[in-house]
Amino acid sequence: MSDSLIVITGAAGGLGKGLAQSFLAAGERVLLADIDLGRLESTYADVKGDKYFVEVDLTNADATATAFSQCFEKHGAPRVLCNIAGGFAMGDAVHEAQESVWQQMMDMNVMTLINASRATVPAMIKQGSGKIINVSAAAATSGKATMAPYLVSKSAVSRITESMALELREKGINVNAVAPSTIDTPANRAGMPDADPSVWVSPQQLSGVIGFLASDAADAVHGAVIPVVGMC
Repeated sequence: MSDSLIVITGAAGGLGKGLAQSFLAAGERVLLADIDLGRLESTYADVKGDKYFVEVDLTNADATATAFSQCFEKHGAPRVLCNIAGGFAMGDAVHEAQESVWQQMMDMNVMTLINASRATVPAMIKQGSGKIINVSAAAATSGKATMAPYLVSKSAVSRITESMALELREKGINVNAVAPSTIDTPANRAGMPDADPSVWVSPQQLSGVIGFLASDAADAVHGAVIPVVGMC
């Protein structure tokens, strides 16, 4: 068991839970961050392991910095940061999409990553090591009709990942990303009832790739954005 922490944002979601379960099963200590403490507690009521909850609005930079700092003082330094928090929206053409949708996608997919990283990277620099894994999207390699706000935000995640990797590699910190196609979560099944989830990526499959990027085996990997597309 590691003495340091695995930090997972958006931990109450389908991918967050699947990822947390894989780390907890390996004996890791996991800090689970989400905006709703009640949802965190209910999501993990049946999950055993050394886990800690933190309720925080990751779109708020000051709140994130304070919450993470307090957790690190109490539970130990962060070894891995998994920026899972995010969201999806589509439906309007670029010229019709409301400003609120553009802002929502940037807040959920970009600012959560930036704020969590701001709160975590200094501790990793201090200890001289760390792993950061972000979540982009396989669809974000090109434009798609009625998906621009989401795709722009996920494309930004890829560019941020590459930039951070160049900035932090000489400080012993690896920064990489996964770019999944549709993930087989309850929310996606509910939102796309006519789709075939057997061709989607399962949280367990995606967790396996993230687990590799969080491991010592990935020490030589910097700035990768790895497609994880199942059978799509």
